[in-house]
Amino acid sequence: MYRERPSTIAHAVVWSSTVTADQAHRVLPDGCLDLLWSGGRLMVAGPDTVAHLASWRAGTPFVGLRLGSGVGPRVLGLPAHELRDQRVPLDALWPGAEVRRLADRLAEAVETAERAASDGLVGFAGAATTTADPGALLEAVAAHRLDGAPPADPVVERVAWRLGQGATVGAVAREVGLSARQLHRRSLDAFGYGPKTLARILRLNRALELGRSGTPAADAAYAAGYADQAHLSREARSLAGVTLTTLVA
Repeated sequence: MYRERPSTIAHAVVWSSTVTADQAHRVLPDGCLDLLWSGGRLMVAGPDTVAHLASWRAGTPFVGLRLGSGVGPRVLGLPAHELRDQRVPLDALWPGAEVRRLADRLAEAVETAERAASDGLVGFAGAATTTADPGALLEAVAAHRLDGAPPADPVVERVAWRLGQGATVGAVAREVGLSARQLHRRSLDAFGYGPKTLARILRLNRALELGRSGTPAADAAYAAGYADQAHLSREARSLAGVTLTTLVA
């Protein structure tokens, strides 16, 4: 079962999942970095340019913190493009002893939450409870890192917001007062790829949200800014590797 909740950190989401059956899962690109724990290990999922296929074992718990709008690089301390299309152990980026302590604390918190859930007190990682929310540990670490990081870049936040609304890259560049080259460089550092790639990814996610809410494919394509339904179908194949119908289902 998958759960998520808004984080206390701006532009972030806490999520958790326990896999109920062996499965191959398609993780779609979303312009975000994820800090995640599973199987006793802490990993960083870098920003994907295409769908990432993951193999999950039944009973495996996951706890994650999804960091959008350029927050991830400020937490991790390096440009997003260095992690593009990668899954990296956190101890390759942070001191090993610090990562091991956090991984142990998360394992204890997940065990406590699962035990409480089996007693009928809470759902795993997300409901209001008397037990610790494992995701809160990731939030606390990320918040501490942000306290010592450079301030949030309002330009980066606006770029993510406007591209998410469907604004063109040229219009966004003019709004924030950057040249095309400057916008591309800032986007690489903040999101892992240039603004055109980010715009494509966010547009596909908008269309999928509409489709999953019951909007017909042709209407979803128009509302999300595609030329037509065929254009949306081609982009789904290009970014996700499967048909639009499969993604919506």
